[in-house]
Amino acid sequence: MSSPTRSIHVVAAVITDARGRVLLNRRTENRDMAGLWEFPGGKREAGETSEQALVRELREELGIEAQVGDWLMDVPQLYPDKHLRLEVRHVRSWKGTPRGREGQAITWVAPDKLPRYSMPPADLPVVAALRHPDRYLITPEPEADDEAAHQLWYTRLVQALEAGARRVQLRTPASAARVALAEQAIGQHRNGVQWLLNRDIELALRLGVGVHLGGEQLAQLQERPLPEGRLVAASCHDLAQLQAAQRLGCDFAVLGPVQATASHPQATPLGWEAFEALRAQVSLPIYALGGLGADDIVQARRHGAQGIAAIRGFWPDVS
Repeated sequence: MSSPTRSIHVVAAVITDARGRVLLNRRTENRDMAGLWEFPGGKREAGETSEQALVRELREELGIEAQVGDWLMDVPQLYPDKHLRLEVRHVRSWKGTPRGREGQAITWVAPDKLPRYSMPPADLPVVAALRHPDRYLITPEPEADDEAAHQLWYTRLVQALEAGARRVQLRTPASAARVALAEQAIGQHRNGVQWLLNRDIELALRLGVGVHLGGEQLAQLQERPLPEGRLVAASCHDLAQLQAAQRLGCDFAVLGPVQATASHPQATPLGWEAFEALRAQVSLPIYALGGLGADDIVQARRHGAQGIAAIRGFWPDVS
């Protein structure tokens, strides 16, 4: 991809009504990516704050006077002709009735139906941020293959679930006892938790859960290993792996290490600037990994991440 000739800052709104539905605009025929659906908004002009730009754009596009709410995330996205930064804000209050004042179609969509709508690359991570957790727990392996270690591991897992973990990668290598441990965790806590098994596609199929692929598996697989509706994720460390994960149809990726981490002390940290540059070249939702915890979620979303993936940051009582 050649270097883009311009950089633009776009502010978009997640407008939600009393039923929790989200408003989408359809891009008109005289624009690039015509026919795709997007979150309404537009370019921030010189001298404007983000709030001022969004209020103006929503007045022009929809005929409403919006009260701009909380910031959600920024999404850096590299297109052939431009480098876009999409800043996303919530709007839950406005005056007037939204209508397509520029000839565009509009529609209200329940959050779980948003993936059915074809959208520009920069909008896809926003959909993921609205629908899925900002924390991805990666469990450590049990410290030993005996009953006491398994019980301690399970107790800590339950503590993590009680603390709010809802997307969890299980790392329990395939001894019979550890497979039974994974089956116990999934069987007793299936409702409300998105489970992924580390690398084990066959076991994931058998248990009806997702799979988290290692980087080496991305080079080996020719098609998505699980049916739609079952989560497929991947660990990535560079652009080639991110692009492979996207081609394979992964639902999200983990990218790192962003900072130095005790679990991989030999790895060179990416830093946030390099993380953002990689994030901008794909449309996958991406969790930042490596030396991070809950306090880093806002920083991660400033650079386009879905949130944070962590072992130590989210696992109870780990020294």
